[in-house]
Amino acid sequence: MIIDILTVVPEILDSPFKYSIIKRAQERGLIEINVVNLRDFAKGNYRQVDDYQYGGGAGMVMMIEPIYNAIQSLTEKRGGYDEIIYTTPDGEQYKQQTANYFSTLDKILILCGHYKGVDHRVREHLITREISIGDYVLSGGELAAAVIVDSVVRLLPGALGDSESALTDSFQDNLLAPPVYTRPADFKGWKVPEVLLSGNQKAIEEWRLKQSIERTRKLRPDLWEKLDLDLD
Repeated sequence: MIIDILTVVPEILDSPFKYSIIKRAQERGLIEINVVNLRDFAKGNYRQVDDYQYGGGAGMVMMIEPIYNAIQSLTEKRGGYDEIIYTTPDGEQYKQQTANYFSTLDKILILCGHYKGVDHRVREHLITREISIGDYVLSGGELAAAVIVDSVVRLLPGALGDSESALTDSFQDNLLAPPVYTRPADFKGWKVPEVLLSGNQKAIEEWRLKQSIERTRKLRPDLWEKLDLDLD
């Protein structure tokens, strides 16, 4: 799988992809991640990528020309992308199901928003998916891109030591994950539930499902309502 990330501040992404699961996935050849500097496709001595917005108003806007040039060049190099994603606060809210879908693709391009956003013609004509990781505003879309990459890479076969680990994460079935425990079984009188020590796998799975249901109902009623609709 190939993920190209187009950004005006590539330095922000120096660290997130050099450690842990993402690093190992790259070393194993499961994923190729390329951080591309948008300024390489800008004109002039200053490689300008932003300008004042028409109609006035605070904040600079990312210009369409360098973005267009970059996307055209990268698309030609890759032979096309399955998705061209723009990270923006007003995009669709990122979900586990979206991460699952992205993990099945071969080539993705992520455009990181910055400043006041991009010239809207980019969104109208060049982007295939707009993604928000939450109802808040970041200084740029680089951290959102890192979140997307991390959530996708861990789903790739061979990325995790336990191939089933990602399948039991929260949100995979619209339920929150159950509580988990490890040794010691008794710490300062705080004990691990007996069922987890019983060796009765059927009872353990029933307990985990019950805990997932109860936690989802209590902590994420929005998910619970959707689950009810699904069950109907």
